[in-house]
Amino acid sequence: MPLRIGVLGTGHFGRFHALKLAARGLLAGLYDADPARAAQIAAETGAPALTSEALLAACDAVVIAVPTAHHHALAMQAIAAGRHLFVEKPLAATLEQGRELVAAARAAGRVLQVGHIERYSAAIRTLRASGAGAGGMSFEATRVAPFRPRSLDVSVVLDLMIHDLDLVLSLAASPLAEVQATGARIMSGHPDFAVAHLRFESGAQATITASRVSVGMERRLRILGGQGETRIDFLARSLERLHPGGAEAVATMPGWGITRATWTEHDSLEAEQAAFLASIESGTPVEAGGEAGLAALDAALRVEAAIDCRAAEPARIGASGLDGS
Repeated sequence: MPLRIGVLGTGHFGRFHALKLAARGLLAGLYDADPARAAQIAAETGAPALTSEALLAACDAVVIAVPTAHHHALAMQAIAAGRHLFVEKPLAATLEQGRELVAAARAAGRVLQVGHIERYSAAIRTLRASGAGAGGMSFEATRVAPFRPRSLDVSVVLDLMIHDLDLVLSLAASPLAEVQATGARIMSGHPDFAVAHLRFESGAQATITASRVSVGMERRLRILGGQGETRIDFLARSLERLHPGGAEAVATMPGWGITRATWTEHDSLEAEQAAFLASIESGTPVEAGGEAGLAALDAALRVEAAIDCRAAEPARIGASGLDGS
């Protein structure tokens, strides 16, 4: 019997989740705090609009795509009802909430996947296949876009930067030791641009820039290490890598060369949902699981704390939180 999956929250991402699940024949129903919005998406998908309680009773798993402040309460209800759950990023509003969710899902034996969609993109699949991330010691990530009046309940750190925080954390493969950051409110009540400087226990470092008040779009990633340099332009769909044994020899560097690659875009949301289904049905390990979501949330909250503290002096946040000095 096919899985029955419900969608809690039918805003921007929730609607897309509902449409994809409906196309797979898996959408059991949906819920939204706005009855008119719920009715609209129900008409689009052919699935019933239900109360949150009725939806939990009608499904095997849920996608939680409500505003971040409500992630914890609804996720805990889903776990108590014995449901597997997919929680859009960020995992929760606080570390305490995130830890409780991860522990509760583990104790209940339920799949918990967090919506770090970039892990399932064709660009990151191409990067990992190239082996370029291994041994990286310096990372530079840029993700900027024009202003859009959505996701303004959280800062640009939890809205956009958290994607690159998750990627860099997975590539650096080392605990985060220190954070410095700056940012400012421009169009909302939360920081709309931010620049974070991270240092890892391994000695690796990263600079991550995110803005939702840019004049245009940019999405780039640069990785430097003992095995050369890799540059990715996500919008141009290009990867360039200088490394030993590269396909295009560099005359001034014997033994070194440049490899270039591109990719064909695929539907990252479909790939993300497929991974969630595989984890439920066959026990496939969850790539973007609760621990990954918790690590990204931890890093994002440290960046936010550094921005808040900068008004007095540049913040230095260590592994255990704000320095007491």
